[in-house]
Amino acid sequence: QLQASGGGLVQAGASLRLTCAASGGTFRTRVMGWFRQAPGKEREFVAAIARSDDNTYYADSVKGRFTISRDNAKNIVYLQMNSLKSEDTAVYYCARHIIGNYYLAASFGSWGQGTQVTVSS
Repeated sequence: QLQASGGGLVQAGASLRLTCAASGGTFRTRVMGWFRQAPGKEREFVAAIARSDDNTYYADSVKGRFTISRDNAKNIVYLQMNSLKSEDTAVYYCARHIIGNYYLAASFGSWGQGTQVTVSS
């Protein structure tokens, strides 16, 4: 089970750190990902991280601003979001990779409750 938290209402240019706490499952052996969904839009890939933290993957829209990391001892995945923009406004979800392309939501499962991020301009 996954639980995302850390969202909020911030002004453009601010930072937020999202946390995804995992319970059960095989956290250490899974690639973990963050996705987001804005109203009226499809869920889109934000970032993913390999088991060992050596390999990370980002959507072009967040490269250089967002950083994904994980603490395998605590079963937590973080998403540090800097220089937030109004277009980052969405509900953010974390998920476990199951199979296939890391950039596709269909490749992930165990979706938890999302956390709302609202960026005012």
